[in-house]
Amino acid sequence: MLFSSINFLYYFLPCVLIIYFITPAKYKNGVLLISSLLFYFYGEPIYILVMLGEILSAYIHGVLIDKYKKYKKIFLISSIIISLGTLGIFKYSDFFITNINSLLKSKISLLNLVLPIGISFYTFQILSYVIDVYKEKVPVQRNFIKLATYVSLFPQLVAGPIVRYIDVQKEITKREHTFQNMSQGITRFCIGLSKKVLIANQLGELSQIFLQTNEKSIIFYWIYGIAFSLQIYFDFSAYSDMAIGLGKMFGFHFLENFNYPYISKSITEFWRRWHISLGTWFKDYVYIPLGGNRVGKIKLVRNILVVWMLTGFWHGANWTFILWGLLFGILLIIEKTFLLEKLEKMPKFLGHIYVIFIVMISFIIFNANNIGEAIKQITGLFGSNGEELINSYTIYYLKSYFVILVLAIIGATPLLKNTVNKLKEKIKIRKIINICEPLMIVILMLFVTSYLVDSSYNPFLYFRF
Repeated sequence: MLFSSINFLYYFLPCVLIIYFITPAKYKNGVLLISSLLFYFYGEPIYILVMLGEILSAYIHGVLIDKYKKYKKIFLISSIIISLGTLGIFKYSDFFITNINSLLKSKISLLNLVLPIGISFYTFQILSYVIDVYKEKVPVQRNFIKLATYVSLFPQLVAGPIVRYIDVQKEITKREHTFQNMSQGITRFCIGLSKKVLIANQLGELSQIFLQTNEKSIIFYWIYGIAFSLQIYFDFSAYSDMAIGLGKMFGFHFLENFNYPYISKSITEFWRRWHISLGTWFKDYVYIPLGGNRVGKIKLVRNILVVWMLTGFWHGANWTFILWGLLFGILLIIEKTFLLEKLEKMPKFLGHIYVIFIVMISFIIFNANNIGEAIKQITGLFGSNGEELINSYTIYYLKSYFVILVLAIIGATPLLKNTVNKLKEKIKIRKIINICEPLMIVILMLFVTSYLVDSSYNPFLYFRF
């Protein structure tokens, strides 16, 4: 079930909210758990058993780690093998089989397993819980319903952010419900929904038009690179906004996952602002255990490359994702070695151009079906595929989507937010804004609903991960 769907917005969510708030406090986790399981069951009835199996494994291993401390490392390894093994079977088995067949000229049959939605996200959440119990950073959760609620919580289940148990352990047991939280949650959710439906979906349509047409031009390659880079930002950050908003409605405070990454002046800064929960997870559970940056130069390079190869591979079972991850790994090594100091001395606009160009190239690779296709699209930016500079087809779609592109570029910066905050410093204007805000939310919801009724393009890009 999509957050940006009529069924969720006007049937599922209102019913869950009503039942949740009329239910006594001690049963609210039960309501959330049942609702989350129904939410997941709606989309993938069979694979709900996979998620429940992983939750049961995490529960048992957590209890065993806490009870038998002498053998806790064995139980930790066992839990990691089960969690990563399950993820590996569903997500990577065909990738490895295909590459083995190609390398050895064998004919091993593909498993053709359907990837359970959200498995990459809830697997990492389970791992964070078990590892933190092992390190005694959090107490073991002996209430199965509470642990299952944490893992399956529908606001962030299928596409993040990756909510670590340590960040919500207190709210799983006791959380505060206020009108302010509800108001802020609804506003944040509606803003995210609008970003998704009114901007990301339109950019997605433009990207699809480019990929499907034979009437390409050099300018159209650039339009595609920009459009997809903006699409994936608005698509994923919108989901995070909606998850954070829904969390507030139910009394949870999820950490931010995006902080205007396209205003960055270096790739290092970009990855402090983009998909923050994933970067923090790899830093705490892979990079630091490997030694972090408190090692020699050779090991530092190794640590960065390992983390970024895994980051790329986490996104998908394709060499394009591994290449995408390694590209960022190499750039981060270069920046740490010498480039970062030079970037800080350069004019800011040059740093922005450097980041935008690199990120655009990276997302072209990210979205390609294979490396050959990625190379063709990148070389197309520079006219190496023989297309003309611009054609009537490109002009038509540039005119059609020009307003959306401009709005997306502005929306990817904090310009609008900073302007509103500046205006709110004046008491009279703040009162006007506070009065108009609910009206704007209603208007946005009317626009969103009309688009959802008429449009057939409404995927979430990160559902495939």
